[in-house]
Amino acid sequence: MKPDKFYHDAQTVAKFIQIYCQDKHDTEKTTLPYKLCYQGKEFMPMHIKLCDICHKTLSYSLARLEACPHEEKPSCRKCPAPCYEKTEWKLLAKIMRYSGMKLGLVKIRNLFKKS
Repeated sequence: MKPDKFYHDAQTVAKFIQIYCQDKHDTEKTTLPYKLCYQGKEFMPMHIKLCDICHKTLSYSLARLEACPHEEKPSCRKCPAPCYEKTEWKLLAKIMRYSGMKLGLVKIRNLFKKS
């Protein structure tokens, strides 16, 4: 995958995990910097506020994304050689489903506000 695609996907997974954590976890959250580098290209660090569990999930997801061997990255669901452990895969699927629905509802609500 190209470095710009990597950065876009990294931002997307971080945003989804952040939405999920904000809504579902009442534990104390800390802001940590995530330094992103892919194929020798360094990106501006992302500063993400999450609970400890979600920080671990994000770190795991970013490591998997960085290690993806595919030139044209498929969605993880359609990948012929999945690299996520089953428990992590189920957790991330739950996070993506929740946050995707929430973002979709926000977009629909904003359409009505503009009318």
